[in-house]
Amino acid sequence: MAAEPALEVRDTRSAILDIAERLVQRRGFNGFSYGDVAGELGITRAALHYHFPGKAELGEELIIRYAARFFAALAAIDRQHTAAVGKLRAYTDLYLDTLRHGRMCLCGVLAAEHETLPGRMRHGVVSFFDDNQTWLAGVLETGRAQGGLRFPGDPEDAALMTIGALEGAMLVARIYGGTARFETARDRLIASFVASSSPIVPAPTAQDEDAYQIV
Repeated sequence: MAAEPALEVRDTRSAILDIAERLVQRRGFNGFSYGDVAGELGITRAALHYHFPGKAELGEELIIRYAARFFAALAAIDRQHTAAVGKLRAYTDLYLDTLRHGRMCLCGVLAAEHETLPGRMRHGVVSFFDDNQTWLAGVLETGRAQGGLRFPGDPEDAALMTIGALEGAMLVARIYGGTARFETARDRLIASFVASSSPIVPAPTAQDEDAYQIV
């Protein structure tokens, strides 16, 4: 019998995070309130404060949870693809899938609000992009060594450029609606990395996409 209240508490906490994440990805961190979340859940603000004393604590947990899913998706990509070209395409599809759900990258949205965020949230966003860049740089470096990818300069710089291009393409696509502009930018970005002798990378199957979805 004792397990039921514990389960209810856990479910409520997860529901709060789910709603808050969606609101951040669509409105920004400063674009929603505890009242918005409480209203959707049909609970009081006091109940929200029971789980998260303040909005800063809620924001910190959102970053931790989102980063865990994102890097679990990267681990799945590593397992499913041996060629760096395939990993690069699968990586860009993480962003595309998020956009298809009418959302933005959570940490990309928070980065745009960086100056207004609490300190620990700022640190979490920076850590997310640092780890993201490190993984992608490793893929690019391996791809160049394999002969499947080509780019000038340092892999870390190329990774930073890639992340910035994808985040920016999401923003532009969002204001026009749909994903067409993002997909065009994504395809050109991948083409700029692919060596002429490399095989064309097929689009992932539905099963592949499910394995590393983050939304």
